[in-house]
Amino acid sequence: MSSISDGASNGSDSKKLRVEEAPPSRVLHIRKLPNEATDTEVIALGLPFGKVTNILTLKGKNQAFLEMGTEEAAITMVNYYSTVTPHVRNIPVFIQYSNHKELKTDSANQRTQAVLQAVSVVQSGGSPSTDVQEVLGAASSPVLRIIIDNMFYPVTLDVLQQIFSKFGTVMKIITFTKNNQFQALLQFSDPANAQQAKLALDGQNIYNSCCTLRIDFSKLVNLNVKYNNDKSRDYTRPELPAGDGQPTIDPGVAAAFSKDSSSLLGKIPGTAHFYFLSFPGQSVLQGGGVVSCAAAAAAAAAGRVALAGQAGSSGVLLVSNLNEEMVTPQSLFTLFGVYGDVQRVKILYNKKDSALIQMSDANQAQLAMSHLNGQKMYGKIIRVTLSKHQTVALPRDGLDDQGLTKDYANSPLHRFKKPGSKNFQNIFPPSATLHLSNIPQDVTEDDLRLLFSNAGGTVKAFKFFQDRKMALIQMSTVEEAIQALIDLHNYNMGGSQHLRVSFSKSTI
Repeated sequence: MSSISDGASNGSDSKKLRVEEAPPSRVLHIRKLPNEATDTEVIALGLPFGKVTNILTLKGKNQAFLEMGTEEAAITMVNYYSTVTPHVRNIPVFIQYSNHKELKTDSANQRTQAVLQAVSVVQSGGSPSTDVQEVLGAASSPVLRIIIDNMFYPVTLDVLQQIFSKFGTVMKIITFTKNNQFQALLQFSDPANAQQAKLALDGQNIYNSCCTLRIDFSKLVNLNVKYNNDKSRDYTRPELPAGDGQPTIDPGVAAAFSKDSSSLLGKIPGTAHFYFLSFPGQSVLQGGGVVSCAAAAAAAAAGRVALAGQAGSSGVLLVSNLNEEMVTPQSLFTLFGVYGDVQRVKILYNKKDSALIQMSDANQAQLAMSHLNGQKMYGKIIRVTLSKHQTVALPRDGLDDQGLTKDYANSPLHRFKKPGSKNFQNIFPPSATLHLSNIPQDVTEDDLRLLFSNAGGTVKAFKFFQDRKMALIQMSTVEEAIQALIDLHNYNMGGSQHLRVSFSKSTI
């Protein structure tokens, strides 16, 4: 294998590497890898962003070079990992552009070629050979830990079984909620199947623009399932009880478990005509075209039933315990607009600590309620509930309501008006860290720190992205971050550039 270097004699953070940033290239330089890192684990870093065409590992230097299929895929990967620290075997690693435009490696290295072959086959939707399966299965567990980000619509146990059974026999699944996130443990019959699934699915969306899969190997090697219900299932033991207060499984479906778990696909209402697509950025459940969150979730969730708690509900929210001295329709529009497109806002004339907010639909209302109920706004803990009203009425012509009612139906500031918008992938609970975008090139870190300090908070940390058009800024509290977002989202930074502010899941 040919020797190659990017000016670093070891895996350390040298000053030279910090100063001399290479221009974008489809070859990426990865540093600080753990000694035991495998080619497969390095390739897995790039797989969610596109085709991986070559890899060169420098074992003695704890480094590697990864060649992506396109420069665009490499740029997307670097931008993503500038805010989400990549890890290999729980060790943070560093990724930057290489000075090399392509990798020239010795094709006789059979192990590297086997890994690349495995990835190519998995990306094409096929099954790798026995030799390649041995490479994939090395040092991995048959149990995957799955976290669902941006869970705009419910994900069921059956949907997970449908997706992951593409890669092998799914034996057991346990679902649970931890830190307000839906998670699952899923056990394959073979570690190689788990490795294939992780390579192909990590970072993919279950439905178009939402419900993103984050997949790691579990430390467990076997799951102990006590009940077969909507929270857990052992496909090898259909006789297990449902458990107290849990829905029982239809006997016909239970019979299908014992024969062949893959036959369950035809028995999940609304899922019989979905097929798998493994292209990055697309949804993994598709049916003759891109399936929207709403359509796919309605079809795949248990028996086409309405989403939990939303049957017959409207898109109108009642917000109470507001600070009536400070709150305005515009501030409510900005805050609730993080979770949906606000159509109308009405602060109640006779009860100015309460307001009605009309979202585009019931799902957006549910999302805003789940994220904002109990948060502090202008020093008061607000309460958010679903309203019995179906719409928010505008004042009659000629009636002065003191500006308490505003119509935002045609606002250019709606975040979700474009189908498939990337904003659907960046819906997070209120946090002390804010994501900033659309930053002019001449604006400095000091400018932004001063701007956010003047909003009444304390800036604890700041970090520019590599292109300096985006940044993360951390306030001292969530309440301060909420206030800063209300005050500074759409702030005019000069010319025609307006600052975009949203909550981030990252920390600095």
